[in-house]
Amino acid sequence: MANRLANATSPYLLQHAENPVDWWEWGPEAFEEARRRDTPVLLSVGYAACHWCHVMAHESFEDEATAAYLNEHFVAVKVDREERPDVDAVYMQATTAMTGHGGWPMTCVLDHEGSPFFAGTYFPDRPRHGQPAFRQVLEALSDAWRNRSDDVRRVAANLREHLATASLATAGAPITREVLDGAVRTLAQEFDRQSAGFGGAPKFPPSMVLEFLWRHGSPDARTMLDATLEAMARGGMYDQLGGGFARYSVDRDWVVPHFEKMLYDNALLLRVYAEWGTDLGERIAQEVAEFLVLELQTAEGGFASALDADSEGAEGTYYVWTPAQLTDVLGPDDGPWAARLLGVTEEGTFEHGASTLQLREDPRPAELARWLSVQQRLRQARDRRERPARDDKVVAAWNGLAVSGLCWAGTLLDRPDLVEEADSAGELLWRVHLVDGRLRRVSRDGVVGAPAGVLEDHGCVAAGFLDLLQATGDPVWLERAGLLLDLVLEHFAVGDGGFFDTADDAEALVARPRDPSDNASPSGLSSVVHALSTYAALTGSGRHRDAAEAALASVATLAERAPRFAGWSLAAAESMLDGPVEIAVVGEWSPERDELAARARRHPGAVVVVADEADEDIPLLAGRTEADGRPAAYVCRHLVCQRPVTSVEELDAALSR
Repeated sequence: MANRLANATSPYLLQHAENPVDWWEWGPEAFEEARRRDTPVLLSVGYAACHWCHVMAHESFEDEATAAYLNEHFVAVKVDREERPDVDAVYMQATTAMTGHGGWPMTCVLDHEGSPFFAGTYFPDRPRHGQPAFRQVLEALSDAWRNRSDDVRRVAANLREHLATASLATAGAPITREVLDGAVRTLAQEFDRQSAGFGGAPKFPPSMVLEFLWRHGSPDARTMLDATLEAMARGGMYDQLGGGFARYSVDRDWVVPHFEKMLYDNALLLRVYAEWGTDLGERIAQEVAEFLVLELQTAEGGFASALDADSEGAEGTYYVWTPAQLTDVLGPDDGPWAARLLGVTEEGTFEHGASTLQLREDPRPAELARWLSVQQRLRQARDRRERPARDDKVVAAWNGLAVSGLCWAGTLLDRPDLVEEADSAGELLWRVHLVDGRLRRVSRDGVVGAPAGVLEDHGCVAAGFLDLLQATGDPVWLERAGLLLDLVLEHFAVGDGGFFDTADDAEALVARPRDPSDNASPSGLSSVVHALSTYAALTGSGRHRDAAEAALASVATLAERAPRFAGWSLAAAESMLDGPVEIAVVGEWSPERDELAARARRHPGAVVVVADEADEDIPLLAGRTEADGRPAAYVCRHLVCQRPVTSVEELDAALSR
C-alpha cells in the first residue's frame, strides 16, 4: 500500500512511496500533525543516487517492525536534498555541529518549531562498528521526548542559536593578486604529488579549483592542473567505455569510484577538459559531452540529475569486469590484451575479484583500431546488463552548469551540435522554470515543481544564459540573464555584500541559510559572482560589477584560508583582476573570423562575443565593425577597447598587454 509520497514529483521520494513508514513531505502539515500528537519530527534527507540511502531504506524503512515504531512515536518527514537544498543546508549545518561530520542519509529529530535536538547520518539496522541500531536511536529519542523534556528544549535552543549566528556578516577585503598567488601556494601544499588531486581518500574531482588553476596559469598552477586532469581521466573514476565521471574516488589513486554519476560534476569537468587544450582533454571533453546527451538528456531537452550507483541490488555491478568476462566478450586474443590495457586482474581492484577499468596509457597508434573495436564490443555487452536507475528530475542550477559546459565545449571543439543542445536546455529553463517571473528549482517530465529557486539556481542559470549569448550571439540571452540577476540583487542580497541562499520571501526555516563555500558544485555566491561579472563585462554595468566585487570581498577570508572550498570564487576573481578581458570579434563569416574567434576563446576567463556586424542590443558589440573590410577582433577592458586587429598574431600581442 502506497504512503503519501506516492503523490510526490521527486524520484527520491517516490523510491519510498511503498515503505510501511507513514512518510510526510516537508511542510507545515507535518509539524501540525506532530503538535496534535505531541511527538517529535524525524527528518530523513537523501537523494536518489545515494548508495547508503538505499541501504538504510532497505534495512530500516522497509522493515515492518521498525516502521511501526517510527509511525507510533514520530512524525516522519522525507526530503530530497536536491529538491530542497535550503532544508538540507540548515540541518546539515546542525548535523556537522553536533557530530563533527555530515553526509547522507541525514537523520535529524526536530521539535515542533523545527529546531533540531538530535542529528546523525546513516544508522544500521543492528549495532555495528560502534554504531547503535536505528531502532535503539528511536527508542532513546522517544524516551527523551517524554521524560527529559528540559534537556530536549536546552539542546534545541542551543542549536537554534548556533544556526542563527552562523550566517552573520563577515568582514572582508578585496581579493588581490597576493591573495590569488597565496591560494596557489596553499593548494600546492595540499596537492598529492604522488597521485594528483588534493588531500587523501576519499578524493573528489576538484572541478572549480581546476578552473581557477587554469585561469591563474603560473607554472605551479599548471603542474597541478595537468597532473590532476590526466590522473582523473585515466583512472577508474572515469568511465572508459561510456564516458562521464563518477562522483568521487574512494581511494587516493583514482582507482575505485563511488559509482553514481552526477550532472554537476560532468558539466563542470566538461568545461575544464575542453579548455585544457591537449589531445587527452579534447577526447575526454568529446566523450563527456556525448555522455550528457546520450545518458542524461530528457525528452524535453533538459538534463537529468544523476545515474544511480547501484544496479542488480549492488553498487558498481554495471561498470566492473573480471578477466573471464572480458575473454567471454572479446575472445582469447583480445580478452587478455584488454585486461592488461585496462588494469583488470585476477585479484581485482573492486569487490568479489572484479576490477574497475583504467586506461593509464593510450594504446600505441598501431593498436588504436584494436582498442576502438574492443571498446565498442565491451560497451555493447555492458548495455545488456541491468542499467543503473536515472534520477530524471531537472535541477535548474545543474542544468545551468550543463548549458555552460556544452557552450564552451561546442565553441572550443567546433561542435555546433553541442551549442544546439545547450540552447534547448536553456529554452526549457526559461519556458518551464520561470513561473510568474520567479525561478523554480526543479521540473520533471516538463512539469515544474513547487520548490522555489535558491541562489545557486539563479547564479548558474544566469551564467548559462550568458554563455549561450557568447556561443550564439543572440541578445535574448543577455536580457534573460539580466532579469535573473535583478531578482538576485532584489531578493537575496545581504548588507555586507554577500548573499543569502534563499530569497527574502521564501519559506522561513529555523535559520536562513548562507554558505559561500563551494562543495561538490559551486556555492550560490560564487555562481552569482560569475554571472554578475560576465554581465558587467558585456554591458558595462557598474552596478553589477560593484555587486560582484563586494561579494568577492565577503569571501576573501575563506579564499585565503581554505582555497579548496573557494575555487569558483577564486576563478572569478582571477578574471576580474584581468578586467575581465572582453573580446568582440566582428565580420562576415570566413575562415579568418573563425581563427580569431577560436584564439579569443582560448584566453582564460575571457568574455567573447562573435557577430557578423555591430549589435546595439549587446553593448560590447555596439559600434564594432570590420577593419579594412576584414573580420576584426577588439580587445577591451571595461568596454574600453584597443585598436581592432585582424590576425591571430596581432590578437596574441593585444592579449599580452
